[in-house]
Amino acid sequence: MTDQAGRLWTRLSVEPARPDAVRTSRVSEWLIVATVCIGAFMGQLDASIVTVTLPTLRHVFHASLHDVEWVALAYLVVLVAAVVAVGRFGDVVGRKLLYTYGFAVFTVATVGCGLAPTLGTLIAARVVQALGAAMLQANSVALIITSLPVARRARGLGIQGAAQALGLALGPTVGGLLIAAGGWRWVFFATVPAGVVGTVAGWFLLPRTKDKSAVEPFDARGLLVFAGGAFLLLLALSDATSPAALSLLVPAALLVVVLVRVERSAASPLLPPALFARPGLRASVVAGLLSYWVLFGILVAAPFYCEDALGLSVARSGLVITALPAALGLTAPFAGAAADRWGGRRFALGGLGLVAAAMAVAGAARPGPVGLAVLLAAAGAGFGLFTPANNAAIMCEARPGQAGQVGGVLTMTRSLGTALGVAVTGLAVAQGFRTTAWMLAAVAACAALTLGGTIAGALRR
Repeated sequence: MTDQAGRLWTRLSVEPARPDAVRTSRVSEWLIVATVCIGAFMGQLDASIVTVTLPTLRHVFHASLHDVEWVALAYLVVLVAAVVAVGRFGDVVGRKLLYTYGFAVFTVATVGCGLAPTLGTLIAARVVQALGAAMLQANSVALIITSLPVARRARGLGIQGAAQALGLALGPTVGGLLIAAGGWRWVFFATVPAGVVGTVAGWFLLPRTKDKSAVEPFDARGLLVFAGGAFLLLLALSDATSPAALSLLVPAALLVVVLVRVERSAASPLLPPALFARPGLRASVVAGLLSYWVLFGILVAAPFYCEDALGLSVARSGLVITALPAALGLTAPFAGAAADRWGGRRFALGGLGLVAAAMAVAGAARPGPVGLAVLLAAAGAGFGLFTPANNAAIMCEARPGQAGQVGGVLTMTRSLGTALGVAVTGLAVAQGFRTTAWMLAAVAACAALTLGGTIAGALRR
């Protein structure tokens, strides 16, 4: 029995080789991209469905908006805190292993979300779900970068962006229909089939990790300080109308200062200062964070505007909101291919400008359903231009054996931006849609200015 257990453990803890037919196939690298796209689709479908359910959960559990926001925020806090460490762990033990098991953990936790009897249980299941998501998202971009040649990386990331957009596009529509037909629990069950398919595909279609990094001391201090700072920041922002909550910004800021000192002195830092030494990388990371703030800010604000101000049903609201991710999905693959050929910085800058303009018009015009759909589509096209090019720029900074860690940094900034979008927009929604739209336009403009400064500097040099 002991020998059998040992053999089972060896089989489960070592990355299996792909079947020869898969490994030698002419489309083997695109099978890798397709497998990664399943995770990208599933994660974004879940994210967009959850934002649509917040008004419903508020009524079902007789809870405040602040309370139901933690269905999204608990997930994001854990994801932000864990994803860099998980990405680094994947560089050591194997990205295929963690990615595949991430599917399994995410899927089991998703079933738990659908079965949750109380709001507290639902939030706890979302925490476990976030651990699975960290295993997926830290390694997804790294798998594409390490499997595709440089000339096709942005195209692969564009396809992944399209899969994410498809998940975002289907989320509001499918979520609205499922809530109307069977209740909120079915919005979680909807992602289970994709999780099962992704687990099997990951085991058979993903390559083993060839550029594993050496085992180094784990930066536990850095992880604890970073997780504490992220938690306090999001807790403060989730209820910024409360003086007690706002007071948490002070210890959060102090922990940021402590984190910088800890990382500079660590033998093997969780967030290596050298990664952020180049101005272009810093600008891309900041712009990426701000872009996801705007993206998920829109996805939080739009359902409330559609239902409360325009009087639309949940199903019709979902159809209107779908315009954004649908445009993102149509734009991203072409933008990725164009970035491979002509370079992506200007595409990224133009995309952010389009997002800022669309949100500014939305704030000024107070649009109806059709006008809102048009403006959301324009914003989606802007995100489609920006995201593949910016992700490729960040991942090009990864050295051999570091792709998972850099992918974790990318996902961490994306998740932190998403968390800020949920938390801050939740506050702005109470002030009205016009205020929310103008705030999101300003954030998008800041992202464009951040990226534009590095482009101008490069041209001067």
